[in-house]
Amino acid sequence: MRTIVFSSKSYDKEFLTEANSNAGHEMVFVDVPADPQTVVLARGFEAACVFVNDELNSKVLNALHQEGIKMIALRCAGFNNVDLKAAHQLGIKVARVPAYSPNAVAEHAVALILTLNRKTHKAYNRVREQNFSLERLTGFDLFKKTVGVVGTGKIGQAFCSIMLGFGCKVLAFDKYPSQKMKDLGVEYVEMDQLLEQSDIISLHCPLTPETHHMINADTLAKMKPNVMLINTSRGKLINTQEVYNALKKQKIGYLGIDVYESEENLFFSDLSEMVVRDRLIARLTTFPNVLITAHQAFFTQEALTEISQTTIANLTAFQNGEALVNEVTLDMIK
Repeated sequence: MRTIVFSSKSYDKEFLTEANSNAGHEMVFVDVPADPQTVVLARGFEAACVFVNDELNSKVLNALHQEGIKMIALRCAGFNNVDLKAAHQLGIKVARVPAYSPNAVAEHAVALILTLNRKTHKAYNRVREQNFSLERLTGFDLFKKTVGVVGTGKIGQAFCSIMLGFGCKVLAFDKYPSQKMKDLGVEYVEMDQLLEQSDIISLHCPLTPETHHMINADTLAKMKPNVMLINTSRGKLINTQEVYNALKKQKIGYLGIDVYESEENLFFSDLSEMVVRDRLIARLTTFPNVLITAHQAFFTQEALTEISQTTIANLTAFQNGEALVNEVTLDMIK
């Protein structure tokens, strides 16, 4: 099946080509995102493969439909960037990669915690300049600290297991508690209790209308002074302006984010020779207690392999008229 791969990078081409070696799909890779100006590139293709920052609103979907696109293959788990109602009305099938490597994202969240706490990024730069001082590098023991986990799906569960291994007390909030996590020692509590008691809070929930800006002035006010806030899930879970305000007031002691609510204009691009016009992220980078990575939590060989294999399997199932086991349907947004 002829498939155009939008927003593709060298690693997309490498791993998708390998996964496609026996499937025989004709894949064309373009490095531009899917938007109203680029949809013309999809002319003559049956499927479009897109990533998290390709904004498939009704206008883009209508244009893709007119070019002949019958299927959207998401090479990611999230689908909040797709107007599912418009896709359904147009008869465009949407399939995703529901799980690839929960451990990859969970481990990256832990890496943010350890780096912020023990300041290894600062120590690395100091030593390269022959500065061997330990001044202002003081951290704290994770042992016996209280870690709040918002969302205990596959990634949240992997994160809970790691933090339990550090000897932390793990509190969790989820509408659907996991008995497996309870058996391991995770304590499910109401959101307010988690906010009030946690030394570290890590977000592992999907972006929905209910969770949009769940971290805001009200929820920040309930947190402990000097709390560490980690987000490797979706940028819009956090009201970044209000988090910035909390950092200025020293309410938040540490912030580690791998996602950002306006990341579609920044992440996955080399802007080192340009002026970044996003004032908020520019301000965040000035804080010594803020660590930002550019949506790389998923970025392991194992995850890229699973993403590519599942994406190709979704395309093959659609081509063969088989059931799409990873289809994203309207009832998933209710």
